[in-house]
Amino acid sequence: QVQLIESGGGLVQPGGSLRLSCRIFAPYFNKYMSMGWFRQAPGTEREFVATTKWTGGSTYSTNYADSVKGRFTISRDYAENTVSLQLNNLKPEDTALYYCHAGDTWWGKGTLVTVSS
Repeated sequence: QVQLIESGGGLVQPGGSLRLSCRIFAPYFNKYMSMGWFRQAPGTEREFVATTKWTGGSTYSTNYADSVKGRFTISRDYAENTVSLQLNNLKPEDTALYYCHAGDTWWGKGTLVTVSS
C-alpha cells in the first residue's frame, strides 16, 4: 500500500515562512524517482511548484515554477524517502492546498497553506 504523509501547512502572515515535508511509503519507490510539490488554489487547476530528482553520482535535477523561484527551496532526504519544501517570503497568492507528488505516479492528500494578515 502506498502512503504519502504530508505535514507543515498552516496560517502565516505575508512575508512569513513555512516548511512542508512529505514522506513516501511505497514498495516500488526508489531513489531515482522524482519527488516534488504541486498546489491548487480555490477555483483553479493544480499547478507545478517544484521537483527534484537524483540523476546519478552527485548530480541532482531541481526545477521550480517561475512564481516561486528565489522564495521556495526543495530538498530531499534519500535515506528517509522524504522531500521538503521551504517556503519563504510568502504572498497571499501562495495560498493553496499543497500536494506531494512522487514517482510521477503517487499523490498525497494535500496540506493547506494560508497566507493572510
